Amino acid sequence: MCGICGVHSAAEAPDPGLVRRMLAALAHRGPDGSGYYRDERVALGHTRLAIVDTVGGVQPMCGEDDQVWVTFNGEIFNHVELAADLRARGHRFRTRSDTEVIVHAWEEWGPGCFDRFNGQWALAIWDRRTGDLVLSRDRFGVRPLYYTRSGGRLLFASEVKALFADPEVPRELDPAGIDQVLTLWSTVAPQTVFRGIEQVPPGSYLTFRDGVATDCTRYWAPTFPARGSEQRTDLRGNAEELRERLVAATRLRFERSDVPVAAYLSGGIDSAVTAGAIAGFTDVPLHTFSLRFADDEFDEGSYQTLMAKQLGTVHQDVVVRERDIADVFPDVVRHAESPLLRTGPAPMFLLSRLVRESGFKVVVTGEGSDEVLGGYDIFREGRIRELWTRDPAAAEAAVEQLYPWMKRSPHQAPAFAKSFFGRNLVAGDPAISHRPRWDATAVLRSMLTADVRGAGDRVPADDVLAAMPAEQAGWDPLSRAQWLEMTTLLPGYILASQGDRMLMGNSVEGRFPFLDLHVAELASQVPADHKIHGMDEKHLLKVAFADLVPEEILRRPKQPYRAPDAAAFFAGGTPDWVFDVTSGSALEAAGIFRPELVQRLLEKARRTGGRRLGNTDNMRLVAVLSTQLLHSELLAGPVAGPTAPPEPLTIFDRTLESTGRNPAQP
Repeated sequence: MCGICGVHSAAEAPDPGLVRRMLAALAHRGPDGSGYYRDERVALGHTRLAIVDTVGGVQPMCGEDDQVWVTFNGEIFNHVELAADLRARGHRFRTRSDTEVIVHAWEEWGPGCFDRFNGQWALAIWDRRTGDLVLSRDRFGVRPLYYTRSGGRLLFASEVKALFADPEVPRELDPAGIDQVLTLWSTVAPQTVFRGIEQVPPGSYLTFRDGVATDCTRYWAPTFPARGSEQRTDLRGNAEELRERLVAATRLRFERSDVPVAAYLSGGIDSAVTAGAIAGFTDVPLHTFSLRFADDEFDEGSYQTLMAKQLGTVHQDVVVRERDIADVFPDVVRHAESPLLRTGPAPMFLLSRLVRESGFKVVVTGEGSDEVLGGYDIFREGRIRELWTRDPAAAEAAVEQLYPWMKRSPHQAPAFAKSFFGRNLVAGDPAISHRPRWDATAVLRSMLTADVRGAGDRVPADDVLAAMPAEQAGWDPLSRAQWLEMTTLLPGYILASQGDRMLMGNSVEGRFPFLDLHVAELASQVPADHKIHGMDEKHLLKVAFADLVPEEILRRPKQPYRAPDAAAFFAGGTPDWVFDVTSGSALEAAGIFRPELVQRLLEKARRTGGRRLGNTDNMRLVAVLSTQLLHSELLAGPVAGPTAPPEPLTIFDRTLESTGRNPAQP
């Protein structure tokens, strides 16, 4: 894992000082060294977290003839197989790195190489032969990639803070991006929360010539067969195939590394399967890490301990208290680079810190399972809502199977169930699963100032639905819900704010077997009933690994990952930064939220110690605090962090070759 950045300047060679500042801003993503390439038009920068070919994999990297250069963040897990194919086609390799495979794959197949990669990546290719700069991102958006135009130049980077290293890049929040977050939980590419800054969409590559985008091509998108036309209808056969593919994907992510790899254990089936696949199908001792909470309402420690003992792992955990979340929250927001509606990323940041302090750079996790195999409550809720349009009585009965982990279950409150599942209900609505969530979060917009609300002239949900492929009309409702989740929450929140950013904030790479190309392709082709059988979520996964996962975990009720929200900031004392970012002057400077409403919300939280607040007030409070922190940490002053690139710094400077100057000199 690494950080990448670069500049395309049609008028003059990019400023090496700017490139160095961009590299410094990405030091946490690659503390093991840095480098940049520069010629008359382009600079490519890289900060390295050395994992594969730790000696030879220095970047940026070129091919034999010095014409194709790449800077790359991520892993191409099938690089060994691709390298063998490319050698057979006449390509010569100097290293064992997956980075060099990208260079030769581009030389051999051009943009068709992205279809051949099985991995997670954000990369930039500078092809001197054509004058094209190509930015590419992996299928699900595991790795981030942003770009902007400033002063006749194109700038790109793994994180927005690196773009802000250029003083000419405006630092402003974009009301349209804020609107998306307060409806969808995240922005949807190419939109970001920063004015004038865009992100490369997942599964896409952008081609720039002379700094102007000539093409944006989608090489991959989630797709599903028409309902009833699925070819893979044998449940047992599908379970065996899933097991085979998932074990292979997990082993690939565990074994293709030149540094030790650990695994997360959350207490749920997903991480139990991935950790079990490592422990059961490899002969390497496994270290596992878990996140625990001092508050029993959120803790899953008993299940984590059970799985760790069964697998015989070397196990460690971090116990998170409410005040721990509040104390680390400014760091969390600075790394997330987005408003948040929940505090969930903060404990994940503390967990990755433990991983790094324990000597690991790489961790295998269970993210992506819920999206590709149908594990979220929102999918089951969608099924009930769709049933409600046809048979309300049957739908009411089905509600009783949901939320057994809640103290106040909907079947104990029929009026609540009817108002929730019957709300905004239209037969045939492709977003029937997601309307309740979007309606609930959109209420947060009432906190916005009139100027911010008036600046948004688009409805976020409408834009997402307009992007759905025409063939979705024939999909099963579960498939539509999965597409929506893979387009919104997965790349924008799960893999970004709660994933990549919290891991890389501590220089740790996450690897996600459930998002392996072959696993995801299989999951998309099986009937919806194999994923949610009745109301049993991830049924196919449970069948596939019934012998590996303890019955207590296999059959335990679904418990979504949650963390204390408002209570984190008020129950155990309130840190000074809360008062700083919510002062009248701070609210006025940001110009996002109505000060009088913020003060009422804060007073309510103080009276209750942050406890007993409703779902909406919890989200309101976290949204206000995170947005205000975003303004103070990234927009209002200098961005905190290193001022020099990580050492050693390797420079490839073609502009200095003819002058005889030492390219290592600034």
